[in-house]
Amino acid sequence: MMIPNAMNIAEQTDAPPIDAEIFRAAMKKVATPVTIIATGDGDLRHGMTASAVCSLSDQPPMILACVNRNSAILPHLRANGYFSANFLDEGHVELAQCFAGVTKIYGSDRFNFGKWSTLATGAPILADALSVFDCRLECEYESSTHAVLVGRVEAIVKEGSTRALIYSGGRFGSPTPL
Repeated sequence: MMIPNAMNIAEQTDAPPIDAEIFRAAMKKVATPVTIIATGDGDLRHGMTASAVCSLSDQPPMILACVNRNSAILPHLRANGYFSANFLDEGHVELAQCFAGVTKIYGSDRFNFGKWSTLATGAPILADALSVFDCRLECEYESSTHAVLVGRVEAIVKEGSTRALIYSGGRFGSPTPL
């Protein structure tokens, strides 16, 4: 179900617009988990690296995933109605780069790297990911640039002993305990 953005708060204020470059520079300072969003099966699998993925609710278990409206994966996510959110660990830097398009490998060829299987929905899941959330697409909200997908979690896989892969300052890393 797609719900249009019914109210744009920014249009209702007299505040000056925020410069996009300043916004991006400020957001680069914030560490975010690195995730591969995946959907489809067989030769029709699609995936992308994402950093805008987070929990929404635990009752029922749901997550949010933000996908650029121009992304090649978005029509497939909508058509399939399911996806996995595979949170990567510190050993998955090359896989994150592959699914981000850095290696110039596209489409289902990206799934030649890593060990992939399926759970409840049939979405591809990365077997050795830090955590995997296998989701049905519950609903979608659109902004001017991104689709905000709400996924109802149908299955979970979690590993215990590795550290998360994060993206901060324009670089991959992993958190250091204080």
